[in-house]
Amino acid sequence: MQVGGTLHSASQNSGSDLNYVYSPHDESLVADDIQMAGQADVDAAVDAIRAAFKSPWSKLTGLERSKIMLTFADLIDKHTEEIWPLESKVMGMPQNVVKTILGMTANVYRYYADWTDNLAGEQFPEADGVYKIVHYEPLSVCAGIGAWNVSVMCFGYKAAAAVVVGCTAIFKGSEKSPLGLLALGDLVKEAGFPPGIINIITGDGRTGSMLASHMDINKTSFTGSVFAGKKCVTLELGGKSPSLTFDDADLDNASQHHSQNFLFNTDQACIAASRTFVDESIAPKFVEQLKARFEQSSHTIGSPLGPMTFLGPLADGKQFERVMNFLEIGKGEAELVTGGKRHDDLGFHVESTISLNPKDDGRIYRKEIFGPVITIRTFKAEEEVIKLANDTSYGLSSCVFTASASCALRIARQLEAGMVNVPFGGYKQSGIGREGGRNDLLAYVEAKTISINMNV
Repeated sequence: MQVGGTLHSASQNSGSDLNYVYSPHDESLVADDIQMAGQADVDAAVDAIRAAFKSPWSKLTGLERSKIMLTFADLIDKHTEEIWPLESKVMGMPQNVVKTILGMTANVYRYYADWTDNLAGEQFPEADGVYKIVHYEPLSVCAGIGAWNVSVMCFGYKAAAAVVVGCTAIFKGSEKSPLGLLALGDLVKEAGFPPGIINIITGDGRTGSMLASHMDINKTSFTGSVFAGKKCVTLELGGKSPSLTFDDADLDNASQHHSQNFLFNTDQACIAASRTFVDESIAPKFVEQLKARFEQSSHTIGSPLGPMTFLGPLADGKQFERVMNFLEIGKGEAELVTGGKRHDDLGFHVESTISLNPKDDGRIYRKEIFGPVITIRTFKAEEEVIKLANDTSYGLSSCVFTASASCALRIARQLEAGMVNVPFGGYKQSGIGREGGRNDLLAYVEAKTISINMNV
């Protein structure tokens, strides 16, 4: 368990287990001593951050909190070369992907550092001699539960948003990707966060349930599956996002997005536009270009530690079996354009896969796969493609490719999806709440209305 930046071993009576972590690249053992936090560990961590909240942290000036957060961001940049191999070994992320995510995490802390004294309250006009002032106060004890695909970035969004307004935070990373996250714990202490302000623990769904149901936690923010997330409060869940490419689009740009950008992190990303809709007049050329790019990507599959690797393995054996099952089912639901099988016999590497014109009820078309698999359907009219794009229980992200600004804005207003960037979140079963910006910070504070009666 990580408490105030210092790693602690599980006590014999804590009820926790040790986690064995294997490389998804070659299935070798990476670590056999990572703690799976049990109830006693969770209780201890919650007690620590509740006690820390009563410390001077929330009473520090915005400038003082900002300075600590900026120092932490600088330390992430400074130690990136030490941290990225840890994440690569357990997640299979190529080093350029990990470095990008670590850089984004550092910038999240820099961004929020500017908000330490900028979350202004409100004042309402006098009415019958009474003035009303709305003041925002920190919720106190907050928990964050992150997904395994971008664990350090989840830590950035959830912990930073909590501490910037004066809350304390406990963050649970996934048992699948604990090493990079735990390395950040030492930097938390080095940056100058007082003990207990940020706690990091690791564990599986059982640990997450302990946090989500803990009576001494005031808010839980969750990123992960729909099934697990419905037990929490602010939910950033799954996605099966649509991408709409019209006949006037720049095909090179669209192909770039649907290949290199789509395959980022082996498409283990909730915002990936895995349901692609293309105007039928340009579909043959689009499919031809995308097929060539996907097949070229097979030459970049390799060890995630290799400097030239673009496509790493899937996160673990369970995820590999899930994706392979979808690929097998998909062969009967759509035309296989390319891919559709395992790459080599070592590790959890999968070929980049394109499926064309899947059945409307096909699982490969409807379900979130979380692997390098894209489906393409053609359309004739704008009204038709909007209906297709919105015909899903998800609503996290969306993309529109067109040379017409008016068309893009018209389509954007009709798509049932949240924003891809800030604020980050979704419609329907893709999420509740937002991460990023003022909307996020308001979820970590209580609004207190102070009435001043001038008639007394």
